[in-house]
Formats: sequence, structure tokens, C-alpha cells
Amino acid sequence: MFPRIAIIGTGPTGLYTFKQLIGSTVPLSITLYEAEGEPGKGTPYHPDMNDPAMLSNIPSIELPAFTETLVDWLRRQDDEALMRHGIRRETIDEREFYPRLVLGDYMQAQFERMLAIAADHGHEIYVRARHKVVDIEIQPEAIRLRVAHSEGEEDASFDHVVMATGHNWPDSTEIRPGYFVSPWPATVLTSIRNEAVGILGTSLSGIDALMTVATAHGMFYSDAAGDLQYQPAADTEGFTATLMSRKGILPEADFYCPLPYVTPLVCTEEAVDALIATGRHDLLDDVFDLFRSEIVARDPDYAARIGLSQLTVETFATAYYADRTENDPFVWAARNLAETEENRAKRYTVPWRYAILITHEIVARVIPHLDENDLKRFHRHFKGIFIDDYATVPLMSIRRLLALSRAGKLSILRLGEDYKIRTAEDGLDHGAEVVVGETTHRFGAFIDATGQETLSATDLPFPTLVAQGGVRESATPKPGAFQLPDQDPAMVRTGGIDVDEFYRPRLGLPSTARLYCAAIAFLLHKEPFVQGITSARDIGETVGKAILADVAKSDEPLFQISA
Repeated sequence: MFPRIAIIGTGPTGLYTFKQLIGSTVPLSITLYEAEGEPGKGTPYHPDMNDPAMLSNIPSIELPAFTETLVDWLRRQDDEALMRHGIRRETIDEREFYPRLVLGDYMQAQFERMLAIAADHGHEIYVRARHKVVDIEIQPEAIRLRVAHSEGEEDASFDHVVMATGHNWPDSTEIRPGYFVSPWPATVLTSIRNEAVGILGTSLSGIDALMTVATAHGMFYSDAAGDLQYQPAADTEGFTATLMSRKGILPEADFYCPLPYVTPLVCTEEAVDALIATGRHDLLDDVFDLFRSEIVARDPDYAARIGLSQLTVETFATAYYADRTENDPFVWAARNLAETEENRAKRYTVPWRYAILITHEIVARVIPHLDENDLKRFHRHFKGIFIDDYATVPLMSIRRLLALSRAGKLSILRLGEDYKIRTAEDGLDHGAEVVVGETTHRFGAFIDATGQETLSATDLPFPTLVAQGGVRESATPKPGAFQLPDQDPAMVRTGGIDVDEFYRPRLGLPSTARLYCAAIAFLLHKEPFVQGITSARDIGETVGKAILADVAKSDEPLFQISA
């Protein structure tokens, strides 16, 4: 009997897990469950969820290949397929950003290729489209899934189950009249009327929401000089949009840099691991010293300009964002775009930006070891720096923002820390009011584009698993805790799901079966940088290798009860 493996979800994480598994020389029985009708596309890239104007947040060069790279796949497509996505063959480039729908088509095509490879390797593969896993139960010798489909519900048992469910978006986006709790599905946003639209969030998610609404009320075009402009449609005079955030700033354009990353000079894996090995948990300031020294080594002029030697975890962000907060956001964006275009032509990398980029995953190594106080400090003051630096946006997104601004259709609102959002719950019949200080801003439609929040163990959509106590919130050491070689430090539960290095929940239930939590929303508390396709690849490879290792030693116990 083949080892029985279930993968819940066929988005990027599920596909990278599948890719790892089908390389096995031992025949496997793999069942892939997908709640939607098109397995392999994933919610972030599915046509039912995304507008054609929405761009992906990763260039081809950074997208880990399945059976071929995105660029190689694009070059295999005929002209009609390329034109359908607005892509000219001569512009295909490994550093280009493509629409989300393109990535969906690419991943689905790669999934079909991997299915053929799996069959050639002798694996039994079952793809269950429109099958939603609604419950999980840990049993002594298996994991039982309860699966809903068009003909009812059924049970299935497996030796290994991978929860690769991705983000958890609400079933109903417009939770109150004119108030959208998410930009997805984008098709819902096209119903927004000819009115003032408020969008909470200035990252790519907010920009994508804006583009969906903007293209429903007009069109972008290149003028005679080759500059991008926005032409409102007839009778859309009432349409305006406001992007808003606490800082009221726009993200940077994607900057040129060497890939793969070069090795840091000071803030290295070895240096961070040496701090972890001390057994202390008040490590954030020491890690910040390494981070600060890396910037000094890479870009001493920048370090001197912002007074880096005097900055701390709490004050670095103010200096980092100063240039943007002190300038008009559109003036700054135009200048940043011009700089980025010039640097790309020259293949020049801004040293301090790259220093932050190459250290974010190294700094992340210490996060599971921080005590409660330092973990809170990290999330409040330091995390956002790295996210801002690596979550740069496509140059085309900045060009579109500037075009909307020139057309008088877009403004930026700085909320600060003290603001209120009023909705239908406060007596409004539609949309929302945003109160900043003494000023009230009225929007006929309002979109929350701040992204997926961290979820915890009790948020799992599998009631039996939760009732069993089969998963626990992740924990971090209490302040002042010290870890002796033969003793665990005193711990406090802080959220997320408590998993080991192979993404296996630390279960309190005896079983010979294995459960893997590869659902990103449940990992963000301890792994705040696991968003995106590269993280999906890393998680999928880790989970796949762990399953294959268990299969190889299947005559040994597969589970140990955690302490």
C-alpha cells in the first residue's frame, strides 16, 4: 500500500510541496484538494479573484521555477496568448513584473506538467477540484479529513496531511453597504459607483484595489512622448480615490540589485546563530547592532547622513522614512521612479537598500528565540523596515499612481496614530467616514487593503482538530528567561500556531500520522517574512523533504508526543 498523502490547497505552497514529493523514488498516493474549480492557480492569481490590472509582486527572476522559469514559459506561448495579457514578445524580461493572472496561467500549466511527471514516476495522483476540506481529526493511526463537495460530504484517511490553505479571506467581502473588508475578489470592486473611494493601505494590495476601480472608470494610455496618462470615462466626474495609511507615504519602486543575494559582511548567519547559542532571549538590541554595522560597512555615507550610530530599534524607522514623510508623496514618487529607472539602466544597486534586503532573512533567524518584550518591540518598530524594503512595487504601479494624480483623481491621506473609521455600524447608510483630528473625510465606498492578519490556533476552520486540542498557540520565552542546556525557559503563549522546524504542529495527541501547517496566515507571528512565492517554495520544500524522510523510515514511529 502506497503512503497516503493529502495536500489541502493547490496554490503556490501546495504546488511546491507537490513538486518535492513527486521526486520520490518510492511510489506515493497523493490527493490534492482544491475548493475552487481550477486546481493549480491559487487564490492570489485566480481570474475569479483578480482584475487584469493587478500586477504580481515578484519579477520572473525571483520566482522559483517548477519545471521551467516564467520567462521560458512565456516565450513558449503564441502571440495570441501573450496579447491576451497585454504582453509584447520583445519585452519579455526576467526582471519584469507580470499581471497576477499571468502567474495563475503559468502555475496551472506547471501543475499539469508535474502531474505527467508524477505519473511517469509511478505515483498515484488524485486531483479533487471543488472539494473543500471542512474538518480534520487526529486519529491513532491516521488523519481523517471531512470533505464537502457538490454531492455531499465524505471522509478520507491519510498518513500525512499538509494544510496549504494560504490566506483566509472572508466569504463576503462587502460586509456593510459600501464597505469592503478586502480587495478580493476584485470583481466585487467593479460595482463601486461614480463616487469618492477610500482605500486603507498604500502597499501593492492597496494599489491593486485602486487600479481595479480606476480601470472601471477610465483607461491608461501612453501619450506622444511615451508618458503614461489616465483618461477618465465619460460621466465619471464624481470618481476620485484616496490612498491612506498611518504614515501617508507610497512604497518605493522595485530597485535593481544582484540576485541571488550576496553574503552580508557583518550581519551573517553565523553571527546571529552565535547570539542564539548564548541561551539569552533579550537579543534584539544585539541583532540591531549587527544590522547597523552591516549598513555602515556597505554604505557609510548613508549611515552618516541619517546619524545611524545614534539610532536604536525604536528610532531607526523615523530616520529611514524621513525622506518620504517630509516630501509630497507624488513628488517623492516621481523622483524615486526616475532614480530607479536610471539605476536599472546602469545596473547600479543602492548599497543601503541592498544591505537591508540581504539581512532580513538572517535577522528572522532570531525571532523564534526572542522573549516576549523583544518580540513586541520587533513587531512594533523593526519589522516594518524590512517589509517596506523588500515589498517594493513594480515601476508600472508607480507610473499609474502618478498618472492618476496628474488627472486629479488620486490623493494620499496621512492618518497618524489617532484616527477613527465610521461605517454603517455608526449610522452611515453607505461607505465610511475617516476622522483625522478635526477633519472628517467622507467616502461613498471604502476598501480595507491592509492584508491578512496573523491567525491563531483557535482560528483554524477545522472544528474537531481545535476541539481535540490538537494544535496550540506558538510560545516565546518570558522576559528574563535563560535557557540552560538541559532545561527549557519559562514560556508564554503569543499567537499563531506552534510548529517545529518542519512545520509540524506540536501536537498533544498520540498518532503515527503527521500533520503539517503550511498555511502562511498561521505562521506570521514567528515568521513575519514568510509572505510571497519564495516563502511558499521554502515551506513546500521543507514539508516535502520531511514527508519523504518519514516515508523512508516508515518502519519507525512517525510521531513523538511533545512535552
